Amino acid sequence: MQLDRILHSQGFGSRKEVRALVRHGLVSVAGEICENPFAEFEPENLVFTVDGEEWRYHAQAYVMLHKPSGYEVSQKPKHHRSVFELLADPLRVRGIQAVGRLDEDTTGLLILTDDGQLIHRLSSPKHKVPKRYAVTLKHPVNEELTQALLAGVVLHDDPEPVAAAAVEPSGEYELTLTITSGKYHQVKRMIAAAGNRVEALHRTAVGGLALPADLPAGEWRWISGTDLERLRSV
Repeated sequence: MQLDRILHSQGFGSRKEVRALVRHGLVSVAGEICENPFAEFEPENLVFTVDGEEWRYHAQAYVMLHKPSGYEVSQKPKHHRSVFELLADPLRVRGIQAVGRLDEDTTGLLILTDDGQLIHRLSSPKHKVPKRYAVTLKHPVNEELTQALLAGVVLHDDPEPVAAAAVEPSGEYELTLTITSGKYHQVKRMIAAAGNRVEALHRTAVGGLALPADLPAGEWRWISGTDLERLRSV
């Protein structure tokens, strides 16, 4: 594939812009500056540098972000900063999208990709992809609360009861809650319908992918092939 096509596909600018980068000596491949935008390279596993930034070719982008509080999962946020500001510019340019949303005050695992099929698979209610949350409550956890969540609670805009896939108390005011649907403010509304209130909400896993303990809030990383298979196999 021509170098200009590779750079364009990775989000480094329009074809005209990336050709200018190459001709100005700002692109290196395998440690060597390449000033020919039409030079041919095998893109798979190709590592290159653009203006000092090292990048590996990805035919499609799959990344995870540890979302901090105070950010909206939107390209056009209304009240807070956008989580997309936390990503590298090439990812934003190539049109990466979030799989589902997390509220502004909700933290934890957010998956982003430009793979429309994966977005649909992970978001579609019919696939029932589990999402696990660590929930901090206003009032203590009790048996009545956990049983209500497992049996199903009725939300004001949905006549059908909505049940948790799993509920595990993890502290006096904490529990781990797993759901397989994605209604608006679902966890908060379920907890409220069961007679308690969410004080803090943190998503720890989607499908078979858990938020890595060593990924700080506000940081992102590429999803490995093994983790990607875990997501696709749900």
